[in-house]
Amino acid sequence: MIQLLFMVLCLEGMVAFLLMVKIGPLRELVMKCLDQVKMRKGTVLTIAGTISAILFSNFISIIKIQNKGAKIGTMTPMDQVLWRTNLLEATLMGFLLFLGFLIDRMHHYLRKLIVLRSNAGSSKKEFERLEKEKLQLKEKADKAAEEIKLSQKEISSLTETLKKVKLESEEKDKRVKTAEAHVATLQKQAADLLLEYDHLLEDNQNLQNQAHGYRS
Repeated sequence: MIQLLFMVLCLEGMVAFLLMVKIGPLRELVMKCLDQVKMRKGTVLTIAGTISAILFSNFISIIKIQNKGAKIGTMTPMDQVLWRTNLLEATLMGFLLFLGFLIDRMHHYLRKLIVLRSNAGSSKKEFERLEKEKLQLKEKADKAAEEIKLSQKEISSLTETLKKVKLESEEKDKRVKTAEAHVATLQKQAADLLLEYDHLLEDNQNLQNQAHGYRS
């Protein structure tokens, strides 16, 4: 029994050591084995309960032997052997349960650590992707700002050109109006000259008629 407990204790110590220290792929192998063991939770609890019951029985035996020795005043060699054996078994089983609990907690927190690292890795990738998108958006924003500046310059240039064209158009309109007024004046003068010419023709005709009358 004691040799079996020593073997199990050494095995648990080795498992705990491999969980604490990463040696190649051994930690991952141990983690997978513990995952398989935890899937059989009922069996593990049964073994732990059995060890606890035996440990409790050893404590009772130790107490009985001590009480017996106290009554007699001394313990017989047989009782001393039994007392030491029970004490050694109880100590080994106590260490077994403690190491088992320690391995369970180490496995639990290492599994959480693996999940957190995985999440941190995906979060880091997401952060890098967002940083790239941010830089791309910044570049696009800079390009858009430059295009807006160029567009504003073009708009300003077109506005100035439009103002010049408008001023030229207004000047041309004034010239056209002035020319139209001048044409109207010339047309009026021409009409007056035509009337005067008609009067002159009429007077000339009258004079010719008078002159012909005198000749007759």
